[in-house]
Amino acid sequence: MIEQSIQEFIAAFPTAKRDELMARRTLLKIGGPAQIYLVAENSDDLIRAVQTARRLEIPYYIFGGGSNLLVSDEGFSGVVIQLADHAFSIQGETVTAAAGALTGLVAQQAAKTGLTGFEWAATIPGTLGGAVYGNSGCFGGETKDAVVSVEVYDVEKDQRATLKNKDCRFAYRDSRFKHEPLIILKVVLKLNLGNAETSLQKIDEIMTKRRDAQPQGQFSAGCLFKNFEYADESVLEKLKGQFEIPQAMLKNKTISAGWLIDQLGLKGAKIGQAQISPMHGNFMVNLGGARAQDVIALSSLVKMKVRDELGILLEDEVQLLGF
Repeated sequence: MIEQSIQEFIAAFPTAKRDELMARRTLLKIGGPAQIYLVAENSDDLIRAVQTARRLEIPYYIFGGGSNLLVSDEGFSGVVIQLADHAFSIQGETVTAAAGALTGLVAQQAAKTGLTGFEWAATIPGTLGGAVYGNSGCFGGETKDAVVSVEVYDVEKDQRATLKNKDCRFAYRDSRFKHEPLIILKVVLKLNLGNAETSLQKIDEIMTKRRDAQPQGQFSAGCLFKNFEYADESVLEKLKGQFEIPQAMLKNKTISAGWLIDQLGLKGAKIGQAQISPMHGNFMVNLGGARAQDVIALSSLVKMKVRDELGILLEDEVQLLGF
């Protein structure tokens, strides 16, 4: 990146930092420096930052909470922009939230208000914008089920727009936002009237399940791979020849990535300081000092073994930056 462009950007945004280590900003605690790091206080500032980066031909990346991100050891040659607006409000059954609102906090507050349908999200780290972007889900819930509309900045048209749920093209851990230059600014959710005590109890139960099944107190980016969805059972021929597939997975036509990894005895596998969690096969943990190249090497090893031994291609769920 040309130094003059960097200087012009920083002149426009004096609070921007240079060479900010992304290891400080991600839950996996891995990643080299972002050449420029900017915290945008509101959506207007975020849009202005994107416009400035495009004018100066500086690559940019919109950053949520760093919960599902692996940054390369070399970092990112461009500007990382984080939206710091965490505001949200609840009126009746409707939740209106900035993209930077913390998903878990929104879920907790909705439950306290007596709303139901979003309890599962209390365990989701990161921002609501990130949850919409990846259609996050767990324990039977998905973000798409609650979304009414999403306000975005259309980068190519240089204008704001509001998309209804059906226009977001939600799919399993996927959405339109992963494939088009549409930056999520605000989200409107529609929940259902319930009972605060019941919803809070449900959250406690879900959190207990998560603590019992997933690594705690370790640096992790959450699930490493998407679960394997299929339409034709013939793709499972190799797998069926070696293992008995749980009926629930066959019924849902979705094979758990963690279960596949467990069947191959890969829990606890290590490369450098990156390890497949001994507790959950689909969690990669940083034991301390792991490098991005360790994570990529271990991820590649898992994908190769699952492909060669079970005939299944796993897809990454963790987002990559700087590779």
